[in-house]
Amino acid sequence: MKYLFSTALLCTTLFANAQDKFGDVFAKINTDVQQNSKAYQTLKYETETIGHRLTGSANGAKAEQYAFDLLKSYGCEVKFQPFEVESWARKTISVEIGADKNSLVKMKAVTLAHSPVSADITGEIADAGNGLEADYQASPEKFKGKIALIYLGVLPGSPAGTKSLHRSEKTAIATKYGAIGVIIINTVKDGVLLTGTASVTGKLIPIPAVCIGLEDGTALKEKIKSQPQTAHIAMTNFSGLIKARNVVATFKGTELPKDKIVVGGHLDSWDLATGAIDNGIGSFAIMDMARTFKKLNLKSKRTVEFVLFMGEEQGLLGSKAYIDQTKQDGTLNQVKFMLNYDMTNDPKGFSTSRAEMKELFTSWGADIVKIDTGFKNLFNAGAGLHSDHQPFMLAGIPTGGGFGGKLPNNSGPFYHSDGDSFKLVDEQQLKNTVRYSAMLTYALANTPKIPVGVQGEEELRVFLESQNLKEALTIAGEWRWK
Repeated sequence: MKYLFSTALLCTTLFANAQDKFGDVFAKINTDVQQNSKAYQTLKYETETIGHRLTGSANGAKAEQYAFDLLKSYGCEVKFQPFEVESWARKTISVEIGADKNSLVKMKAVTLAHSPVSADITGEIADAGNGLEADYQASPEKFKGKIALIYLGVLPGSPAGTKSLHRSEKTAIATKYGAIGVIIINTVKDGVLLTGTASVTGKLIPIPAVCIGLEDGTALKEKIKSQPQTAHIAMTNFSGLIKARNVVATFKGTELPKDKIVVGGHLDSWDLATGAIDNGIGSFAIMDMARTFKKLNLKSKRTVEFVLFMGEEQGLLGSKAYIDQTKQDGTLNQVKFMLNYDMTNDPKGFSTSRAEMKELFTSWGADIVKIDTGFKNLFNAGAGLHSDHQPFMLAGIPTGGGFGGKLPNNSGPFYHSDGDSFKLVDEQQLKNTVRYSAMLTYALANTPKIPVGVQGEEELRVFLESQNLKEALTIAGEWRWK
């Protein structure tokens, strides 16, 4: 019986692959995007006329409306998905550091999201190294009542195999050991400041958290070795209920309309710059995929939803709201796959949380290589956190997207920073994201059988543990298993 089942499964897979004759459609998608893509020019217009896209701000609302109107102008069936959440925005910040309270000197800094509405603290700085549990466990009393100084990544010279955590997880650990504040050192040269959330829950944290530049942070670490250093951190921030809107363009399936492929990415950005890289190149690529589907009148067996999420930066608020809404209206089981585009650029292959997708993804990739040898048909299987795929993955839904590309114009160091501007965007690489990803979306929506399903609770638990995600999810309070 087991042998017969395996043989049937193999036959089904072979049959599915035999039916996936998408080369002609891929060629049409390629031609249209190369000749008619609007992603670059619409992103340029948005960054120049609206600016940043902070959720809950006037700019954020303008960006939502711009995305809605743009998709409507392409002829798409589009709607808003409103949600109300507690959100956060920075107001004032002052960081002063010196040998004692009477010799403090101002230092350039930026507040990390979900810091308290008001904070005014003074305390001695304690170097917490990489900010991992191991950095506190040797002398846990050293950090109580102090301001923890933490490196954002992994310090040079750290033990081989040291795994970093997200800034929010490092802040949670510092709080656990009694720190009254957190100063995080950026890893980028030339004084670049970056923001991001310091909260694992998307709620206010109890202590203030700030980011300083690499050079200032390195110098501070050296001073602490020979003389104690004191910091004064004063800040005010906004926190309260805000209204935001995901933007959803729907292409109804012809044969399996209740089976849904979600293609999503976050429209929102931080407010230090215009968010061209994080996540303009992702969200505007998604809108151009929708334009391509409409322009070519592409039909798909499964329903495709192109979704622009708001609130990702403050804690995946829009994608969590999407999942919550599907639970409320009983349609969560319709979502069969989610493709996420967050800072995706010029992909050379495809990634997915589920290794079982390799045969299909690489067979489609082989057809793409026939069109453009710049696509290398790379494949990666694995799961991570901290982007809009996460709520889908925690619901057991397979996820994926582009893989193997590099960010344009050495823009990697500038995401979340005051340097994330449109000049970093590369037009052809953005087109590559659109055309390859539209091809993947079309194939996924039309293949006779997707070889992976939604994971049940026990299967999902085992999967997340195999991906080494239990620790991070536990810190975030999202590990729901005993």
